[in-house]
This record gives sequence, structure tokens and C-alpha cells, in this order.
Amino acid sequence: MRKLELHWQILIGMVLGVIFGFLMTQIYWGKGFVSDWIQPIGTIFVKLLKLIAIPLIIASLVKGISDLKDISKFRNIGVRTILIYITTTVVAITIGLLMVNVMTPGNGISEETITQLTETYASDTAVTSKLEEASRQKSSGPLQFLVDMVPENALAAMSDNKLMLQVIFFTIFLGISMLLIGEKNAKPLKKFFDSLNDVILKMVDLIMLTAPYAVFALLAGVVVSSGDPDLLYALLRYAGVVVLGLVLMIVFYSVVVSTFTKKNPFWFLKEISPAQLLAFSTSSSAATLPVTMERVEEHIGVDKEVSSFVLPVGATINMDGTSLYQGVAAVFISQALGFDLSFGDQLTIVLTALLASIGSAAVPGAGMVMLVIVLESIGFPADKLAIGLALIFAVDRPLDMCRTVVNVTGDATVSMIVAKSVGKLGKPKVREWDDHLEEVR
Repeated sequence: MRKLELHWQILIGMVLGVIFGFLMTQIYWGKGFVSDWIQPIGTIFVKLLKLIAIPLIIASLVKGISDLKDISKFRNIGVRTILIYITTTVVAITIGLLMVNVMTPGNGISEETITQLTETYASDTAVTSKLEEASRQKSSGPLQFLVDMVPENALAAMSDNKLMLQVIFFTIFLGISMLLIGEKNAKPLKKFFDSLNDVILKMVDLIMLTAPYAVFALLAGVVVSSGDPDLLYALLRYAGVVVLGLVLMIVFYSVVVSTFTKKNPFWFLKEISPAQLLAFSTSSSAATLPVTMERVEEHIGVDKEVSSFVLPVGATINMDGTSLYQGVAAVFISQALGFDLSFGDQLTIVLTALLASIGSAAVPGAGMVMLVIVLESIGFPADKLAIGLALIFAVDRPLDMCRTVVNVTGDATVSMIVAKSVGKLGKPKVREWDDHLEEVR
């Protein structure tokens, strides 16, 4: 019998997880059972992906740079990557602002719903922690993001997934230095990183064997921990605008892939779908990064010279889905609370959301911190910030799952464009987890 493809296995796991989660909410001991016995399976899976994220970045980026043999090629890849990421982020924010201004979801929220949401969430520790983190980030200097990119201790940076930009900086520094000492002197170190890269990719294959069961556990946990359904329904219009905008971004990516790479966009979405489904389940671009790299390199055909730089950088600074959400959420909150926005304010939202996305962590919940920074940039009353966050907090987690899918899809799209532009988009070469199993039996 033909083996079911991975994306179908993951999708079935997700659907069964949602159904199981809803069934458990109907049983008085169900929530405790899921959190104690089911959710840990998903947690272990996410931790395994995060475990190999940093080693994968180091090994693949060093291999990619050292294979170039020419620093000017790396400069071309880097400049194109940053410019395309900025362009797609501006497109995402613009789509979000157009959608929310046309559909005006904030005008449909009643005073009673605002009061209920405020009482439920305004004093929530998660909301207050986002306000504190945003205040800390906003008080830093204009070049602080550059300061934060440079580690003072490489090993310390490698011990924290939130410091991925520092790891990328160190690894690029290491890779370029290897080029400059000559191929003969760099050969022993290059062979080590080439071997390490193969080992890490094999670890990705092994971890992915458990993906269908892990997403079942993750989705069941999300369902049983969701908030008040009545409040979720009250925010359905807002959530609908965000999701519709995210769908339009997927359409935009498909058009870009078809136009610039001449590849079938449906084929592209099919090949990247396991990474998209994991992004939805984990709400983390960083946790999904190992899978994204494996799908883009082996199943789409992007050369490692390109993917090893474009994808780790994208997981850190390219937040198209999150940036779109910033625009929609900022205008929605302003509409609901009667805060008028001028055209200049909306241009400020575009610029601030773009800059905030560069320094945002690729982890769940980072979008809320970015949103506070965006709201403060347009002069939103400080005493209403907690109320504004409370308005959208009930649906933030499911929307976070959706916008992470767009973040990951955007990273894959840009890697294809850059690879095509430098002649590094080839034929896929899929490797299975058991390719060398016979050798060790």
C-alpha cells in the first residue's frame, strides 16, 4: 500500500487533535487529562525542533558560505534578501490596512463587549507582561537592534534561541573568515561542518516521523485552553479580516513564485505544506525553521548556499503575517475605542510595523509586543493600551498560528526568488530518514 504523504498525515493529526480537544472540553476531567497526558507530547516535539535549530543554522550557514568561494556572491545574496524581505513586509502591511479600512470591523463592537473583554483580560498577566516588554524595547536607542546583533559571548548566544540574530552574525563572521584563510587551510573545518550539517538534517527527518502525533497533541492543547467562546464570536469580524488578509498574502506569494521562478504555485504550496502545518501548530517560525530548510532544499531545489542564509535571517526579521496583523489590529483597536487615525498615522503604522518586525523574536506572542510599539507610535492613549490589547487577546493565539504560516511561506518564497536570481534554483533531491539504514544493520 502506498504510504500517505507527510502533509496529509500532519493534516489528519491536526483535525483529530481539534476534535479530541473539543470532546475533552465536554468532560469535567478532560482539560486536566489533555494538559497532563497529551500536551507534553507536543511540547517535547517543539523542544526537539528548537534543540536542533541553532546547530542547523551554524552548520548550514558555514557550509553555504564556504561553498561560495567568493565573498562578492555572498554580498549579492545578502543585499537581495534584505531588499525583497522589506518589500514583502510593506506589501503585507498595506494589504492589512486596506482590508481593515474597507471592512471596518471595529465599528461593530458594542460597549458591552468592550467592557466584558476589558474585565476579562486587561489585568491578565500575559497582557501586562507584553506592555512591560514593549516599554523596554521602546526605551532603547535607535541603533539598539544593531548592538543586539553582536554577541559578546558566542557560546551564550548559542544557548538561547531568542538570540538567533547573534548566532547568524557570528556564523557569517566565521564563514567569511574561513574563505579568507584559503581553501587548503579551511578544509578540515569545512569537512567538520559539512558532516555536522548532514547529521542535523538526518535528525530533522527522524523528528518529523513523530510530527502527526505531535500536532495532534498541540492542537488538542490549544482547544482545551481556549478562552470564552462567546467573546471569541464577538471578535469574529476582526479575526475574519486578519485571516482574509493572510490568505491574500498566500495568493501574493503564489503569484510571485509563478512570475519570477516559473514554477507551479500549487506545487510550491504542496511541497512547503508540512512546514506550514507545523508553523500553524507551534506558532513559532524558529521552531519550524529546521523543517522549512529541509523542505526548501530537498523538495523545492533551493541550493544550500542560498537557503542557509535566507531562511535563518527570514525566521528572525521577516514577519509578513505578523506585520499584516499589526496593521489590522492597530486600526481595529482605534475604531473600537473611537481613536481617529489620519492618513499620516497609517503611514506611521507601515513604517513602525516594518521596523518592529526586524527586531521581533520568532516565538509565540511576539506580535503583541510589536503591536504595543505600533500603537504608541501613532499617539494612542497610554491609559487605553491595556484595554486595546484586551480587545484582541481572546483571539490572539489562533491568529498567531495563522500568521506564522504566512511568515514561513514568505521565507520560502523569498528563498526561491533569491535562488532563481543567482542561478541556484535546481532540481529537488529528496533524502529519506532510512537512506543509509542498511549500512548500519
